[in-house]
Amino acid sequence: MSKDIKIKKGLTIRLKGEADKTLSNAPRSRTFAIRPSDLHLITPKLVVREGAKVQAGDTIFYSKDNEAIKFSSPVSGTLTAIERGAKRVITKITLEGDQKDVFRDFGVKKPETMDAQAIKSHLLEAGCWPFIMQRPYAVIANPEVMPKAIFVSGLNTGPLAVDLDFALQGKENELQAALTALSKLTEGAVHVTLDKKGNSPLAGMNDVVIHKTNNFHPAGNVGTQINKLDPVNKGEVVWTVGAQDLVIIGELLLTGKYNAERIMALAGSSVKTAKYYKTRLGSEVATFVYDSGLNEEHSRIISGSVLSGTAISPKEHLGFYDTAVTIIPEGDDYEFFGWNKPVFNKISTSRALTFSWLTPKKKFDLNTNTNGEHRAFVVTGGYEAVFPLDIFPLQILKACMVQDLDAMEALGMYEVAPEDFALTEFVCVSKQPHQQIIRQGLDLMYKEIG
Repeated sequence: MSKDIKIKKGLTIRLKGEADKTLSNAPRSRTFAIRPSDLHLITPKLVVREGAKVQAGDTIFYSKDNEAIKFSSPVSGTLTAIERGAKRVITKITLEGDQKDVFRDFGVKKPETMDAQAIKSHLLEAGCWPFIMQRPYAVIANPEVMPKAIFVSGLNTGPLAVDLDFALQGKENELQAALTALSKLTEGAVHVTLDKKGNSPLAGMNDVVIHKTNNFHPAGNVGTQINKLDPVNKGEVVWTVGAQDLVIIGELLLTGKYNAERIMALAGSSVKTAKYYKTRLGSEVATFVYDSGLNEEHSRIISGSVLSGTAISPKEHLGFYDTAVTIIPEGDDYEFFGWNKPVFNKISTSRALTFSWLTPKKKFDLNTNTNGEHRAFVVTGGYEAVFPLDIFPLQILKACMVQDLDAMEALGMYEVAPEDFALTEFVCVSKQPHQQIIRQGLDLMYKEIG
């Protein structure tokens, strides 16, 4: 049964530089790359060597811990470089793309006539399985486990994020094929959550349960939706899939091609022309950054969200799961007596000499300055005001820091991911790295409990 969600705790961060609803084809990237660091806890085992020619969809490497989980080339071309770090750990795999992609043919499938095992085998062979994530631990799903439910978030509520209503236009057939396939992989429901005021192509899908929510961050986080609809308890597993990744899965089923396209938002106050680009997974960021131009050179380029993305250089490549590149001014300056004067141009949940609460619709031009330095936790109650999950955020953070596994289990660690703590990190007066703390806690639980 459909259940609407209303989020009362949170913080919508309005920033300047939102992408215009215009779509351009990004210039063809010369190189494409996959960083295993984007694929958390995956140790790659290569199946091709430097200099090898590959087609789009050919397997490049598989997971050392589960050989069935394969990772495919997003383009056809030549594998030109394998970069390694300490202890010869692979840090990046670079391909030089052909002028035009040649696709490996996996065959057209009809998901409505396939059973669960056939769908799993098809997705694993084509390299689409890494798009399916699981809670607990926020890692790539184990194909040998049956989830109690699957969740898809059909809206982004984060600052400068991709508008999924716009990005998914015209992809109804691919979305339906993917959702029908996913519905065979769970004994429960496929939950799709949409903006109640939006116009999403996902609204008319079959084989799913549609939920509506208010557009108040973090209502768009799949972790928020899981907590409100079907929380994860010990021994239970749910899967999550990104809305744009559904399109890749659906196109594989309908055409037999692994077509790793992304509709990517280039946004931020440092961008001259903020708009949407059609590109490919792992493409060079410079191809679309320099196409739009920058207002100022001293900026930070972020692959992903401003709240949880990764800082990169223009010569680096789009993250495996990222659907946005955000560019904002670098905040490496200091304000004289910045702590002791009225503040009108910054967002704050506090009313102590800050006045953003007077203009809730105002868009701000923020930089990367943290406006303070790391210090011990200060108990203010600020985390709870922006954290809608039925979990105690301060207590779970402290449990992770002291590696108290029993407390982490009791406090609800099984259903959270680092992105669920992005807002508490944003408002933290102690400047603690909440997302890093949660990630380390999840890794410890995965290692000790599994």
